[in-house]
Amino acid sequence: MSATPRPHSPGPAPTATGHCLVHVAVQTPAHSSVGDLLSYASERPLEPGTLVRVPLGRREVLGVVWDAPAEPAALPPGMEARAIAGVLEGLPPLAAPWRRLVAFAARYYQRSVGEVALNALPPQLRDLSPEQLERRLRRPARATAEGTQGEDGAAASKTIALSTEQASACAQIHSKPGPFLLYGSTGSGKTEVYLHAVEQALAAVRADGLPSQALVMVPEINLTPQLEERFTARFAGRWGPGSVVSLHSGMTNPQRLKSWLAAHAGTARIVLGTRMAVFASLPGLAMIVVDEEHDASYKQQEGARYSARDLAIWRGREQGAKVILGSATPSLESWHASRPPQGDDPGGRYLRLAMPSRIGAGALPRVRLVDLAQQPRGTVFSPPLVAAITERVERGEQCLVLLNRRGFAPVLHCTECGWKSDCPHCSAHQVFHKIDRSLRCHHCGFAQRVPHACPTCGNPDIAPIGRGTEQLEEQLAALLRNVITPERRAARVARIDADTTRAKGALEAQLAQVHAGEVDVLVGTQMVAKGHDFRRITLVAAVQPDGALFSSDFRAPERLFALLMQAAGRAGRDAQYVAAQGGQASEMWVQTWHADHPLYAALRRHDYPAFAASQLAERAEAGMPPFAYQALVRADARTQELAQAFLSAAGAAAQAAALPGLEHVFIFPPVPLAVQRVANVERAQMLLESPNRAALQHFLAAWQPLLHATRALPEHKGLIRWLVDVDPLAI
Repeated sequence: MSATPRPHSPGPAPTATGHCLVHVAVQTPAHSSVGDLLSYASERPLEPGTLVRVPLGRREVLGVVWDAPAEPAALPPGMEARAIAGVLEGLPPLAAPWRRLVAFAARYYQRSVGEVALNALPPQLRDLSPEQLERRLRRPARATAEGTQGEDGAAASKTIALSTEQASACAQIHSKPGPFLLYGSTGSGKTEVYLHAVEQALAAVRADGLPSQALVMVPEINLTPQLEERFTARFAGRWGPGSVVSLHSGMTNPQRLKSWLAAHAGTARIVLGTRMAVFASLPGLAMIVVDEEHDASYKQQEGARYSARDLAIWRGREQGAKVILGSATPSLESWHASRPPQGDDPGGRYLRLAMPSRIGAGALPRVRLVDLAQQPRGTVFSPPLVAAITERVERGEQCLVLLNRRGFAPVLHCTECGWKSDCPHCSAHQVFHKIDRSLRCHHCGFAQRVPHACPTCGNPDIAPIGRGTEQLEEQLAALLRNVITPERRAARVARIDADTTRAKGALEAQLAQVHAGEVDVLVGTQMVAKGHDFRRITLVAAVQPDGALFSSDFRAPERLFALLMQAAGRAGRDAQYVAAQGGQASEMWVQTWHADHPLYAALRRHDYPAFAASQLAERAEAGMPPFAYQALVRADARTQELAQAFLSAAGAAAQAAALPGLEHVFIFPPVPLAVQRVANVERAQMLLESPNRAALQHFLAAWQPLLHATRALPEHKGLIRWLVDVDPLAI
């Protein structure tokens, strides 16, 4: 077996034994010296994209037959290629567009082809032998009933009337190539536009005869059930009960395999999923929708750190599929890329479609700022906010209170000696969770019981500092204990965050309670602030949002504005319900120490364009994305000195070698991460920045061998791992 360089193209070469030499992508260790493709002997030619079982060391693993390199590396004298162990018959080969997507992602994000390809396949598929897969494929599939819709199916697939803005957006999507940025306010009906666009794409006849398919992505797993319900109601009657499938990491391995096989075979016409779905095998792909495209969840944070949104754009162009990016608060990169032509500026490469009006003529919530400097010291809920919540609950309306910090308090503190509940394994505090009297590190997971007294001085008076969602839930329950709803019952307060939704089905059950009106005040983190269609919520309150205003991360204001705008969009979504309750306008309350901050001024006006313009002007002046391109090299080691030494040496090696593109790349000195120690591992990073994307890519590709060589030096033996993060979202 031998390593060979990256793909492209002639057929398999014969070996000395008369067997064909095929090139296979397998999952090799990250940043290992093993090449992208490995050479194996096959008794017969195998089409690129064929799935095979191959020996790798002492193991047998799944591999994908790949396009042969233009100049295949010869086997060393005396070495014979190992034989392929088996071919997974019955599965059509993975198509050339899918392989090109994987190859591009591997090249752009500085990973191996095998790592990206194998991680894109269902986990269960990696463990099946050819015989097991054959038995799996023989199982009877659910009928798709394509082309056999009855009267009930026709009724189920009927569309609803579009507003003027929706109709205009759909017309442009149908008549123009895109990509499109659908900039619609919360409640403007973006989902209905997605449904119409997908319906038109699936109805079109493809030149290759394949059934048209659509990929619809959402940022978080908890948003897929409601989306699947709407798409199934619209399309299952026409295309069959198996025509809409989901694909995300919350599914069991057999469920993921079933959905993937349906998409690969073309029986699934619509795939709904999270970021991993961007790699789904969709031979007839005609439409890609990326909902809430601004969300950071589309960026993978482990392994190959790809952006599913950016890959969706590339894949759409590659496969001739239309792409819709949708958001009420687009990322600044997408907003800039959709700018209209002006003067000498030809404009961006996206077409911006605006839908500023809410469906049903409902008004966006009125934003009210509470200046905490004018409130009593230690105020958690200001008296005006408590009065507003009370009034809404007494009328039978619902309220949402947002705090993006779970637990009861961020830290416990000793008033005598200054002890704090630091994690012994991380440079971070352990969070106090009152519900089970525990201290938990949200970075490494280490947990322990709350001590009865200060471990340092024995003082029994240790107190929580700061607030989390647990504490807000407790305090609200106390403040509203005498409030009676129109049903003559006490007000009910519930909490939804990562702690309350760990059990399978817990999130769905809690959301069902909210929709059924069994909850009057919902306390939650950002997971309830986006995408959910709460019909009875008329007041949203953000309790402590100021932290992001002064963060060292230049993207923090953008994320805060998006979160607050998305949260505000949960209020007053049902204009008829608001009118039935007396017509009082929905509200968004923000408690802040900086009521005069420009971000809040734009929020009060719901003026995303003004906020985006100010942020883009600042970034242009500072030379930051989207006006520059970045990459991070991160190193993990047992000591901070070792981590930074590796990064410094790698940077020096790049300078000494005068790598291509270096003249356009600025290499910053290595620094510790904000949380520099996690699970007893010290972490450091080095930022690279360039005004030219191509120059940065050329530099990174040429730098890879030097990074490997630097890692192999004896003085860097203590390095645990290193990685390259292209287009990082957090610095």
